Amino acid sequence: MNSAAATTPPLPCRLLVADQVAGSVHLLSLPDGRTTARLDGRHLAEHAGFLALPGDRTAFVDDRAGELVVLAPFADEPVESTTAVAVPAEHLAADPSGRRLAVSTGLGRNWEAWSDLLTVVDLAAAGGPSAVRVRTRVGEPGVTVLGTDDPHVVLRHREPGTLTAYRHTELMAAPPACPPVEPYAALPLPGDGHGDAQDPLHQRLFAATGEGVHRARVAPDGGLIAEEPLDWSGPGRGYYLRLDPVRRTLWSCVRGGPPEPEAWPEWTNHAWWHHLDTGRTGRLDLGPGLVFRLAVAARRVAYARVHPDGDELILLDATNPAVTARIPLPAMDGAPKPGGTPWDGVQRRAIAASPGGPLVAVTRGGHGEVHLVDTDRPDHHEILTVPTPLNEGGHLTLVTRDDDAHHDPVGR
Repeated sequence: MNSAAATTPPLPCRLLVADQVAGSVHLLSLPDGRTTARLDGRHLAEHAGFLALPGDRTAFVDDRAGELVVLAPFADEPVESTTAVAVPAEHLAADPSGRRLAVSTGLGRNWEAWSDLLTVVDLAAAGGPSAVRVRTRVGEPGVTVLGTDDPHVVLRHREPGTLTAYRHTELMAAPPACPPVEPYAALPLPGDGHGDAQDPLHQRLFAATGEGVHRARVAPDGGLIAEEPLDWSGPGRGYYLRLDPVRRTLWSCVRGGPPEPEAWPEWTNHAWWHHLDTGRTGRLDLGPGLVFRLAVAARRVAYARVHPDGDELILLDATNPAVTARIPLPAMDGAPKPGGTPWDGVQRRAIAASPGGPLVAVTRGGHGEVHLVDTDRPDHHEILTVPTPLNEGGHLTLVTRDDDAHHDPVGR
């Protein structure tokens, strides 16, 4: 570790570092970086990510074992439960109570969509966690689970674009052998959807498309009602949506510039936000290169930017959006190069934070390192190491006691 130490957060933290290629999940105590547990033979489904659950718990899908794994990171035995689910897991979401979950399937390591399986889970079923698999439609569907009394599982489909809704209780009652199911409601959507979020307070979902952020809410009779889309406030489109549950703000990164993947160093990137209660929307320039996922800390929103001229961690004020710091990150051996795509056979970066604390973690793919920054003192940082290389960037989540992260009930 560096001699410069990060400020101790006000509440205990756990950083979960997944190496989905090597097959392990490391649990680290923060800010000291001490390893509290290690789960070997666990291959996290990176696209579905980690899902925050109430009670300082988190969940992920093991893509090799075909299991939903629920973790209690602060417990002596961190694995709380495992439940069989269909894989490859594309997206993972829960209802606001954290009891009822849904896992959609996608491409995995295949070039064409081939699976139409959807798994629904009840973590509090009689006798223990229970799961049911049904067939919906081949593709790469996003998923949200709206409501708590009789939750609605809503899939976001592409080509053709559609939102389809099912009742979780009816899916859980489906017979064995993966029967096909029909939605009780559907809404048209552009065919290029990518990115999902929900507002648990108002049972409203958001889907990122090239046209903007499409919105829908649950009607009193249980159907879906489309609402006016939000635009991206300028050229480009967002491929990712995330809810800041503390300030009730949607965040994304809007990508513009040449469409070719090989031209990624010329891509433009803007942080985009929309406040759910006031309707205030805006965007900020982040710089050229590859910017994708983001992380929400107590007072900052963090983006990692990859570029041939140097990588950086960018911090924004979460309440009054403005860039507060740009922190250089050490270069990665095997980083994307101009003229090649930024995601095929190259190293990447994962990023994580907790809305209950100031720390942001970002990986250095291929080096087994995690850069840890205190956003209240961005000139102070540490380098944490794990005994696996974190090829392809690994994946992270950061859990702080009572941080309300579960109010964003979509896997990240």
